[in-house]
Amino acid sequence: MTVSSGTATVTLPTDEQILITREFDAPKHLVYEAWTTPELVKRWWSGQRGAMTSAEIDLRVGGVWRYVMQAGDGSEVAFHGEYGEIVPNERIVTTEVYEMPGEQPLADADEPLNIVTFTEVDGRTTLTVLVEHATKEGRDAHIDSGMEAGMQEAMDLLEQVAISLR
Repeated sequence: MTVSSGTATVTLPTDEQILITREFDAPKHLVYEAWTTPELVKRWWSGQRGAMTSAEIDLRVGGVWRYVMQAGDGSEVAFHGEYGEIVPNERIVTTEVYEMPGEQPLADADEPLNIVTFTEVDGRTTLTVLVEHATKEGRDAHIDSGMEAGMQEAMDLLEQVAISLR
């Protein structure tokens, strides 16, 4: 099943998974650099949805990341996770948790796992993000959150940032 409307494709391979695939006109080491460098993440991660106020990245297994943006309506939106696997320029495995304002974080069992891969052919990079939820309900809530429009904007900006590093 495909639920995509933009430059990235979004598919639902299983009841618990979301697969995002996007090709970039840049080599994978530049897409990886833009994905993992705080100052560069600030230029693309929020798409057109607001301004990044913080991008913290401790890029090592067991290290944590946290991104915070000020949304257009003035609210703060934050996500964080922990790195489980890092293969430079190839693969990153991390949890991703949406920080609900005023609420306790989700239990570990409810944290989606993101498996990010960077594959290059002829100087172009295919980025895949496989999001694995513990339940179909978690996956459906993620899709129903409106994540795709912001993700499409972010991916377009990510490509611009990666190209600018040439």
